[in-house]
Amino acid sequence: MYIIIFKTNISSQEQSLHLQTMLGKLQEIVMSSFDLEDCDRILRIVSTNPDPEIICELFRKQGFECEIMESFVFQEQA
Repeated sequence: MYIIIFKTNISSQEQSLHLQTMLGKLQEIVMSSFDLEDCDRILRIVSTNPDPEIICELFRKQGFECEIMESFVFQEQA
């Protein structure tokens, strides 16, 4: 699994819910969450596919900004 952290310009709960619905339709997304209290409006994605450009393109098509901040791999404990 991969955790990818993005900086976004999402400013409301409604926008985050809309985008989480869209992210949920992507098979490679296991989980997503927004931190709208953070100054960078953080989006955290847990994914089976480490291609952050898919996420950024989805945001751009919806009129939002999104840029990757960091990405790392984690292994689940059995």
